Amino acid sequence: MDGLLVVLEEARRARDEARESDHMVVAEGTWPGVEDPETLREQVADWLSQYANAGTRRTYGYALGLPMAWVDLVVGEDLGAERAKTSASKSPDGDWGQGGASAGPGGAGGSRREGPLHDLAWFRWCAGRGMDPRAATGRDVKAWLHLLDAAGAEKRTRQRMLSTLSAFYGHLTETGVVPANPAALNRARLGLNRSSRDASPTIRLTAAQLHALLDAAGKLPNRTRFKDLYAARAVAVVALLTLGLRVSELVGLDRQHLVVSGGEPMLRVLGKGGVHREVYLTTLAGQALERYLRERDLLQETSTPALRGSTNGKATSPLIATKDGARCSRFDVNALLRRVAVQAGPALEDVADKVHPHALRHAYVTIALEQDARIQHVQADVGHASIATTQYYDRGRRTRDTTAADLVEAAIRAAGEGPLDNQDLL
Repeated sequence: MDGLLVVLEEARRARDEARESDHMVVAEGTWPGVEDPETLREQVADWLSQYANAGTRRTYGYALGLPMAWVDLVVGEDLGAERAKTSASKSPDGDWGQGGASAGPGGAGGSRREGPLHDLAWFRWCAGRGMDPRAATGRDVKAWLHLLDAAGAEKRTRQRMLSTLSAFYGHLTETGVVPANPAALNRARLGLNRSSRDASPTIRLTAAQLHALLDAAGKLPNRTRFKDLYAARAVAVVALLTLGLRVSELVGLDRQHLVVSGGEPMLRVLGKGGVHREVYLTTLAGQALERYLRERDLLQETSTPALRGSTNGKATSPLIATKDGARCSRFDVNALLRRVAVQAGPALEDVADKVHPHALRHAYVTIALEQDARIQHVQADVGHASIATTQYYDRGRRTRDTTAADLVEAAIRAAGEGPLDNQDLL
């Protein structure tokens, strides 16, 4: 017990020192207290530049406790301008109905709401100890992990944070900045090895619950003159998430990524690791998206851009956007989905506070497998890399018959009491 109290006291002290370090950032601009902050920022930017997906870069940056300005170095001033534009475009009462939702590493505007582990992120913890992150040892990393555990970080959280740290130091090792990777630890001894027996914390949504979410999305209370636009957008967001998209993939889509190939409408999605994949649109998702884009274009007094070969500048605008056309953040989508879940009534009353975008992605996989879809098709649909033989699925084999999307849509339609079409939803 005494040992635990010591660890908890160390966690409290580290949080206090990290907060003081944050104040030093503002006062002196020398955070995180190293002799060559500019060099360190460049080294971080060099590492992050390996990741094509902006959401991945921001997620990694946030996990390590990096200021978003450091992450912005990867793409220069354009991202900062876009973030400012998005932040400014939000209406005072909240375009997404919950007030201006804070956006973090996966979003464009504002700063992410601080969580309970914010001050124990790696760079902040190092700054609190007055330690240059490049001088860290394996012993330091283990002490940090024990503090995270004492502070209540779940096993999966610690696994992800250690993986991020290992990727960062792996890059520094390859480039000769540090002699060895201090995060290359024995995960089994730390209790952080991955096991298929570990229960997933993600709630399991049924086809009936997805049906209820889609129905509720078109009925969200809204008294503004943008009621039709907001309802259409809510339905489109939920419908697209039922295709198994990651939320970072959804908010990263532009209108030019909506194409027709082989006579079928699809989305060209940029996934993890910079890997592109084709996601076929179900009738449900296609109709919802068409209705949303039509409502949006009416508001902006423009015509819907052609799916392919268009020279209209609007084709490069975000697929899902604020009412002013700026890119939304994944936190906007998360807040919207929670509102929809609450509105869904009895079908989700026990889990409404646990509904998030990944839960719909998880549901896509489980429902598809329940409908006897081939696992290789499901893997290709969602862009998983866990099946080695199909990790780089041959694009030539991707047809309408090699997707589980239609099976999932059929299950969602069958789970409800009435027909589910675009008119019913709006």
